[in-house]
Amino acid sequence: MPELRQNIVDDLTSVTTESWRTFRIMAEMVTALDQLNALKSNCISIFGSARCTPDMQEYQDAEKIAHMLVQAGFGIITGGGPGIMEAANKGASEAGGESVGLHIHLPHEQGCNKYVKTRCNFRYFFIRKFMFVKYAMAYVVMPGGMGTIDELSEAFVLAQTGRTRPFPIILYDSRYWSGFLEWLRNSMVAGGFIQEAEIQKLVTVCDTPEEVVNHLCKIIIL
Repeated sequence: MPELRQNIVDDLTSVTTESWRTFRIMAEMVTALDQLNALKSNCISIFGSARCTPDMQEYQDAEKIAHMLVQAGFGIITGGGPGIMEAANKGASEAGGESVGLHIHLPHEQGCNKYVKTRCNFRYFFIRKFMFVKYAMAYVVMPGGMGTIDELSEAFVLAQTGRTRPFPIILYDSRYWSGFLEWLRNSMVAGGFIQEAEIQKLVTVCDTPEEVVNHLCKIIIL
């Protein structure tokens, strides 16, 4: 019989058996739900690169978007790390609003940024992604890498398939996302794998913080 091989889904040092890992997953889910159910504001999830630095326009725009959204009555949820996440938490915190960080433990990952007021710790990506969707009134997706694409595609598929209510997904910076949208239309739509109407319904492109906030305030009633 060949050896049965399975992927490790938490870490390489854990001695937890598969059966007990189920309880770890349950505990992580319950803890996060208890923490986030106590939030006092409807929140917007903001995603983007962890590699952005404060001197970059993307960082500054994310900070301004979060600040303005808090002033408009929203809270902010990020992944709790550096870069765009730090910028959004900073903008939310300095505006006096909810500043949530859903921090993931990774082998070589940086710590949680100092602007997070409500911190949830996660070992499992799938639980963390569930929380991003469950507690978000909308997604603002800044320029980023594969992690950002992962969060974007998760939200798109859930809304596309009716597993969650359709909610706004904003792609920030048309220059950055133009190639991605062109590929969706020229490859996926042209091949019959998705419909143009789905893109039009679920995705909005914005280029300024004011445009983001104005759009969300028009379509979300607090």
